[in-house]
Amino acid sequence: MGIFSRMGDIINANLNAALEKAEDPEKMIRLMIQEMEDTLVEVRSATAKCIAEKKERSRLLKRLEEQQADWERKAEIALEKDREDLARAALAEKTALTDRIGYLREELEQYEEQLGKYDSDIGKLQAKLTDARNRQRALVMRHRSASHQLKTRKHIYNDKIDEMLQRFDSAEQRIEHIESEAEALDMGRKGQSLEAEFRKLERDERVEAELEALKSKKKEA
Repeated sequence: MGIFSRMGDIINANLNAALEKAEDPEKMIRLMIQEMEDTLVEVRSATAKCIAEKKERSRLLKRLEEQQADWERKAEIALEKDREDLARAALAEKTALTDRIGYLREELEQYEEQLGKYDSDIGKLQAKLTDARNRQRALVMRHRSASHQLKTRKHIYNDKIDEMLQRFDSAEQRIEHIESEAEALDMGRKGQSLEAEFRKLERDERVEAELEALKSKKKEA
């Protein structure tokens, strides 16, 4: 199974679990990015291990090639000394080394091929992670804006709020009625006070008239 296929299975499983729990979108986005970051770390770790193994096999190949060349020189020396038996034994060692060298070279080709795949996977995953992080900011902003709009709409179309506002209107009307009654009462009292003042003036005039009459009567007497 490829790295991306396995990563997709992990992300899909976690997303499905999040959906079943009705988790918020922001948490789901963070989960996706976290899974991608963890996978990227895992791939890079596997790449480092592959590079280390390749270097180890390369060092072994170099030693075997040196041994191969050494056995070939020994075979040549044996022939110069007319020791075909030794030359044959040296060439047998060389042949065995040649087979091992062939296997090692095949392994190194496989390591090289695997490193190429890792490099491609890391590049693709890094690009997807960068894209996800960029989109995360926009999606989080959209989610928060949508949540605020939803909360506002709920208040606007809330029947309880409309009912409460109607009660406010009713209370305001009652207060206005009481204020009107108070104003009317004050106006009545002002009118009565004005009439009393005029009556007092009339009484005062009569009193003055009677006083003048008494004075005149006294003078005549």
